[in-house]
Amino acid sequence: MMLTLMLSLTFSTCGCCFNNEAFKDHKCVERNLEQNCPVCFEYLFSTTKSIAVLPCGHTIHQHCLSQMRSQFLRSSDPRMLLKAHACPICSKSVCDLSSLWEQIDVEVAAMVMPEEYRDKMLLILCNDCDKTSHAAFHVLAMKCRHCKSYNTRQIREVDPNH
Repeated sequence: MMLTLMLSLTFSTCGCCFNNEAFKDHKCVERNLEQNCPVCFEYLFSTTKSIAVLPCGHTIHQHCLSQMRSQFLRSSDPRMLLKAHACPICSKSVCDLSSLWEQIDVEVAAMVMPEEYRDKMLLILCNDCDKTSHAAFHVLAMKCRHCKSYNTRQIREVDPNH
C-alpha cells in the first residue's frame, strides 16, 4: 500500500499516480509504465529510479533522458540537436523549441538552394502536430505550415505541376 502526504490522483488509462498540482496537464498514454525504458530497456513499472513523464505522455528514466540528451548534444551533426529535444518513442518535441525554429528560419533564408532543388516540393509529416503539409525542399530543414515546427520528416516528393 502506497502512503503519501500529498493529494494524489490516479489516472485510469495510464495507471500512474501523480501529485495533482504537478500533473494538471498530464497526457495519459495507456499503460505507459508497463513498458521498458526506451534507452536502457529496464521495466519501468518496477523501477526504483526516477522517471520523467514527457509532454507526449511517454515515460523514460530521468537519468537515461539526461544521458541521451548529452550524447546527442556532443555530436557535430546539427540534426542531433533536434533528437536531443525529442521523445525517443514518438519524436515529438519535449520542450518549447520556438527560439530554435527562429534560428533555423534565419539559416534557411540565408542559404540559397542550388537551381536543381529550388522547385522541389515535398509532402512532410510534422512530428509535433501530426499533420502533413507541402514544403519546399531545403537541405537544412522543412517547416510545418501548421505549427511552424521544423521537427518534420519527409514522406515523399510532390510534383510541383499538380
